[in-house]
Amino acid sequence: MEKGEISVNGSVVKEMGYKVLRKDRVEYKGKSIRPEKPVYILLNKPKDFITTTDDPFERKTVMHLVENACEERLFPVGRLDRNTTGLLLFTNDGELSAKLTHPSYEIKKIYQVTLDKPIGKNDVDAILEGVTLEDGLTEVDDLQVLSKDRMILGIEIHSGKNRIVRRIFAHFGYEVNGLDRVTFAGLSKKDIPRGNYRFLDEKEVINLKFLNKRKSKKRPI
Repeated sequence: MEKGEISVNGSVVKEMGYKVLRKDRVEYKGKSIRPEKPVYILLNKPKDFITTTDDPFERKTVMHLVENACEERLFPVGRLDRNTTGLLLFTNDGELSAKLTHPSYEIKKIYQVTLDKPIGKNDVDAILEGVTLEDGLTEVDDLQVLSKDRMILGIEIHSGKNRIVRRIFAHFGYEVNGLDRVTFAGLSKKDIPRGNYRFLDEKEVINLKFLNKRKSKKRPI
């Protein structure tokens, strides 16, 4: 742009951040630039794939799982650890991606957690009260014991902190042997086999676009 190589409707534009309308004719070095159609894909991520668009060590990335889905270039929304499975959204819609990862929206996520030992009732209660880690307080919206041996749990959180679920349980002396994201922003992995993906339908995309900022909980004083 600074070199004057971008024009809009026949006029050179050098202003950084200049906004164009879909009906505008944008050219780069005299060649027309057409916007890509927005694409939204939901993947049920398997283990041993890292969430990155490129890896210098040539490890398996999630991009390998969706590389034949469409011609448009996709990007993962947020990330899942290498050994974490479950829902991962891909899109070329930068505005929606920024919204879904912005802390102010506090997007709801539900995980199924498998621990190395049964969880105690006192620890369940303590986690529900909120957990203070090295980077501050993390609120947990819900925590349910799903198995008789008390080793499989369901946890609902809105925090986007790195490795937050594993760190919560490690704080109480538990090791997470399995972590599967089953819900993300109202989307579920129903009918998506592990390692497969599907395109979002129009209703699902609209629901994502109209998500509101989460209202903070008022705790009793």
